[in-house]
Amino acid sequence: MDIETADIKAARLAFAEELRYVAHVQSNRVIDAFATVPRERFLGDRPWRVYDFVDGYWEAPGDDPRSAYHNVLFAIDAARELNNGQPQFWARLLDKLEIRAGDKVYHVGAGTGYYTAIMAELAGPDGAVIAVEIDPALAERARANLASRANIQIAAADGASFDPGPVDVIVINAGVTHPMPAWRAALRPAGRALLPLTADGGQGVVFRIERLADPDRYGATAVSSALIYPCAGARSIQAERLFARALGQGGQRFVRSLRLDAHAHDSTCWLHGDGYCLSTRP
Repeated sequence: MDIETADIKAARLAFAEELRYVAHVQSNRVIDAFATVPRERFLGDRPWRVYDFVDGYWEAPGDDPRSAYHNVLFAIDAARELNNGQPQFWARLLDKLEIRAGDKVYHVGAGTGYYTAIMAELAGPDGAVIAVEIDPALAERARANLASRANIQIAAADGASFDPGPVDVIVINAGVTHPMPAWRAALRPAGRALLPLTADGGQGVVFRIERLADPDRYGATAVSSALIYPCAGARSIQAERLFARALGQGGQRFVRSLRLDAHAHDSTCWLHGDGYCLSTRP
């Protein structure tokens, strides 16, 4: 191993250990995944551009690949304000999701594939990740970046309607306004999903959804706030307004279930939509 390679690996390990603290990660498997996947290979040509919520985009100094190992947003397409997601945010979410060795994972919104690779590490060689990206150019970049990983399949498709077959885990890597029927149909009993609900502007809440042994029952828990790019194909104006109203009233921390049964709006309904309800009922 040459000195440069050793330095990059040391930077990657230090980066992963920092995420343990800033994201309060409990799982060593999540830390190991972030310490293994080479983020610099997913960021495009250098010099990279960093996004800051106050200053906007700025150019990272120099072309040292070790600069990939900071807890910041790097631009994928600055013109669209499309970025490689913040590691602290995704480390926390993946820790809450508990991807297990052997799981089949469906990843909606692969971008250039970095977090797809993290999920593939967690699923292991006996698991699989089916990742979709609606932007054909980004899907091609992800396909090239992940070509060496046998347990990943990339499709250029609309993740809101794509059928991945039965899966154990669903990760929605963009902001939606409501759960899509295709996702509910794909999730196996005991399966888990990350559902980032967002209002106009990208702000919202990520819910961890778990399909219980009874296939018509789902647990739901708010696990993080969110500021995330919108998911094309999984948004409606009416659902967005309903969510914005619920978010403005607060109380998302009391949500305990996702109800799909027909029922009248009552005091347990935090977000009562068309065919779905995030409820405070256990």
